[in-house]
Amino acid sequence: MHDHAPAGGGIRTASHRRLLAMSLAITATVMVVQIVGGLLSGSLALLADAAHMFTDTAALVIALVANAVASRPADDRRTYGYQRAEVFGALINAAVLIVLSVWIAIESVGRLMAPGDAEVEGGVMLVIAIIGLVANAAALWLLSSAQRNSINVRGAYLEVMGDLLGSAAVIVAAIVIVVSGWVQADAIASLLIAAMIVPRAIGLLREVFSVLSESAPQGTQIAEIRNHILGAPGVADVHDVHVWQLTRGAPVFTAHVVVDADVLERGGAAELLASLQSCLADHFDVSHSTFQIEPAGHADRDTAAHA
Repeated sequence: MHDHAPAGGGIRTASHRRLLAMSLAITATVMVVQIVGGLLSGSLALLADAAHMFTDTAALVIALVANAVASRPADDRRTYGYQRAEVFGALINAAVLIVLSVWIAIESVGRLMAPGDAEVEGGVMLVIAIIGLVANAAALWLLSSAQRNSINVRGAYLEVMGDLLGSAAVIVAAIVIVVSGWVQADAIASLLIAAMIVPRAIGLLREVFSVLSESAPQGTQIAEIRNHILGAPGVADVHDVHVWQLTRGAPVFTAHVVVDADVLERGGAAELLASLQSCLADHFDVSHSTFQIEPAGHADRDTAAHA
């Protein structure tokens, strides 16, 4: 006998798209301001931060498209729906982050090697950086809740966080330039921005590959889940346990459950299924679970049939 719990609702909601759209408006506006400010001040750090904002703008567009695609219902060809679109969106975001960090590093080293070629207006740089810091903080706050259960929104969240830290680095560099006139601070701030990007990009890539390789979600204890199932009345054994996730916040669980003969004789399979599904949903936050109920000895016959 097979049964499954309905897929959980609300993890790909219109509210996510609204948050992404609001963050996109903020990010795009600040990007334009930073480009203008970078050109007026001669600051590489501002231009680097603007380039990061440009990729954030593109990433948020990708996130919006992926979120809309992921919300499409399942069909006969894609029986789990389109939630994996979010994972591919996050993969693109991570790749763009890595390319961006390399470009920033190359430009920064060039300026450090030829400091006399750079003229930076620290005052303009400082004002623009403060505007960027405030705007990034607002965007980060908007995405903070949704990023916990969407890998795609998390990708956008991490990029906005990078911008926030980048703006802070630019502010420090601008203050140094205003106070001391040491323009190399601008190039050093650019290198710091690049250094902050790489670990987050690698972490996001690691999570993407974990999902695509169908590894168990981080923090999932298979043994603990198995023990909970074994503790249910009438369950004699559990085997062929598999846990993976379609995307962040969408775990999937399957298992074969061997039950005592009296459970089937008294027609208690449906009650047992409901109990197991509630157990996974309540204790392990798994809303999509599929169980195959087997009488004792079924697993042995199945093994012999495939020998």
